[in-house]
Amino acid sequence: NVDVITAEDIESRKFKTVAEALNTIPGIQVSPSGGIGQQTSVFLRGMNSDKTLVLIDGIRYNDITTPNGAANFEHLMINDIERIEVIKGAQSSIWGADASAGVINIITKSAKNGTHANATIEYGRYESKTAKANISHKTDDFDVKFGVVRVDTDGFSAMSPKSSEAKKYEKDGYENTTINTKLGYNFDENNSVSTFYKFIDTKVDYDNFADDKDSQAKTKTHLANLTYENKNDIATTKIYGNYTNIKKDTYSSWEAHNKGNIKEFGINSDFSYFNNSNLIIGTEYKLFKNKVDISSYPSPSEYKDKEYKNKGIFIANTNKFFDDKTIFTQALRYDRYSDFENKTTGKIGIKQYIIDDLNISSNYGTGYNIPTTFELYDASSGNINLKPEKTKTYDVGIEYKGFSATYFNSKIDNLIDWVVVTPPWNGVYDNIEGKSSFKGIELAYKNYVTEDIFLNLNYTRLSAKNKDKEEFGRRPKDKVGFGVDYYGLKDFHFNVNGEYIGDRYDRNNKQGAKTGNYTIWNAVVDYDISKNF
Repeated sequence: NVDVITAEDIESRKFKTVAEALNTIPGIQVSPSGGIGQQTSVFLRGMNSDKTLVLIDGIRYNDITTPNGAANFEHLMINDIERIEVIKGAQSSIWGADASAGVINIITKSAKNGTHANATIEYGRYESKTAKANISHKTDDFDVKFGVVRVDTDGFSAMSPKSSEAKKYEKDGYENTTINTKLGYNFDENNSVSTFYKFIDTKVDYDNFADDKDSQAKTKTHLANLTYENKNDIATTKIYGNYTNIKKDTYSSWEAHNKGNIKEFGINSDFSYFNNSNLIIGTEYKLFKNKVDISSYPSPSEYKDKEYKNKGIFIANTNKFFDDKTIFTQALRYDRYSDFENKTTGKIGIKQYIIDDLNISSNYGTGYNIPTTFELYDASSGNINLKPEKTKTYDVGIEYKGFSATYFNSKIDNLIDWVVVTPPWNGVYDNIEGKSSFKGIELAYKNYVTEDIFLNLNYTRLSAKNKDKEEFGRRPKDKVGFGVDYYGLKDFHFNVNGEYIGDRYDRNNKQGAKTGNYTIWNAVVDYDISKNF
């Protein structure tokens, strides 16, 4: 089962960021730490951001320089996206580690025949300015596409000011320049080569733990891919290389300079057989490298390269029986790690169509999350004795004419968390013995109720608890999403949408600030002046 946000969804809602779009999917809860550009967590079925693998056109976007390796969702602006695919549940049997909660794949648009261009200018409150431009050209043999986004805002303070001191708080500004390029060439009808490059350059002012001082973080992200594809009567084979490079400089009451990269090489073949079945076999090699501060406080920072390697082989099979009314999927993967124990993960799923619009489905999978180099080697909070996390997930669902209901249940063994050690009363990363539990229900309805009115409703009920039955912070028990689109007037489109966030606390066991119990309403009105404007 895959949740998809289409280009049409993005256009009708006028999403500004990927996180804003993801927040409309049942089972996903987004928790930002302030305005645009501030650190943003995305909880997939209640599990932390680092448990979700984020891909941009197949390239890993997860940030190896961050403590837990989570993706920097706050820096993903919406521009020229074809669709966003979300697969929930453990997917390590296909993608390996970092996919124990699921996978989010962001697919950008490809060039269409001929020459096309578009541009967008936006201006808003807090001196917010956004400019976008895209141009593409495609022939039978060659295609090229180029896009750029520039975001610049003065922002507002992420601190919660006392009413009498509100004017004393400085603004938290944000700048983002994103560039992406796609190139493709067809040697003949069976052989082609393509390349993709994306560059994200950001600067954000943020509030540190002590007070509302001028703290700043600068991040530069490079994503690159080169793929050769061969199609023949037997299979479609891809040979590819992916490269992720992230550099982050932080300036606050202390300075930090981090740099990490991921190199990935692989080959996979997709075979079709028995008309309605297909088999994918693949192997890949990944090298993870990150600079880690190994100095002891208060000594000056001393960074050293830490790395680990991963070799994996996987097989995935899909069968369709009884006029495609029964769909059966299986996947198995074996990983060899240079620094951790080797691991086999698997997945199995079935979907049964009872009548044309009614189907039931179920999935079961195992996941694996390895510690990051920061969690292992950081001088102040690292722990070289950390063990990988092990995850088991399953779900059961039913769909009928736009309505769906799903029950999900996930358990994590050896969850890695930041804990306070006494003495010496400092924090370190450690494995939490026992199983942490994430379970709940997702209800959704997405369909036209009349010829001109489209309705989008969803509800998520979540129970996320550690092995002591204490609730995890920053994720609400209840979340409601709603949206109504009206197309009854010529060339006009009206949309009202929003969300309700239930009880939520900043820290575990209902500790810290209350950050839930609110409703957000949004409205969109757009008018097609002509086919070009």
